[in-house]
Amino acid sequence: MDCTILVNRTHLLEKDYIPPLLVEPSILFDAPLKDKRRLLSLPAARAVHLLFQSGRNQGIFLYGISGYRPYDRQKEIYDKRLRESSPDYVNLLIAPPGASEHQTGLALDVSCQDIDFSLENEFATTKEGQWLAANAPLFGFVVRYPKGKESVTGYAWEPWHIRYVTKSLSLYLTMTGLTLEEYYTHPSG
Repeated sequence: MDCTILVNRTHLLEKDYIPPLLVEPSILFDAPLKDKRRLLSLPAARAVHLLFQSGRNQGIFLYGISGYRPYDRQKEIYDKRLRESSPDYVNLLIAPPGASEHQTGLALDVSCQDIDFSLENEFATTKEGQWLAANAPLFGFVVRYPKGKESVTGYAWEPWHIRYVTKSLSLYLTMTGLTLEEYYTHPSG
C-alpha cells in the first residue's frame, strides 16, 4: 500500500478495498478487544507504537479510539448521521463511504482520559493533544484536518485525527504547512 495515498471525496477507495496486513498495535485503546477499530496497517501500527511509547516515556498517555473502519461500517455511520442532521452539516464532519481514511488502516482517532476519551476539539487544549500535535510528525503522522484548512480538506478541524504518511512526508507537510490535498496539487507534489 502507498502510505501517502490521498483519500477524500474526490479520491475514493473501492467498496471492497481492505488494506493488507492489518494488525493491532501494542498501544492503549478505548475499544473492546478484537474490535476492528483496534487495527491499523502494519507501517502505521509500527509507527504509532513508537509514537505512543515516546509519549508514555514523557508522561503522556494517549489512547487509540478508532483505527481501521471498513466501507460498510462507514456507510452505516454516514447514513445514520444523515437521518439526524442536514447533509451540509454531516458532510463537514463525516466522510461518505469510500472517502474515509480509516478504510486505509492509516488513520487513527486519538484521545485521552482527561476528556473521557471523547473526540472533541477540547483535545487540542490537553497536554496530550498539544504533545501529539508537536510530536506526531517525528513518527510519520500528521494531524490530517488542521484548523484553518477546512476549505481545503473539506472537513472540520479534527485535532484528534492523525494519519500516517511516512516520516519524510509528515515532516515536509509540517514544515510547509501543506495538507495532503495541497501537496498533491503543489508543483513539487
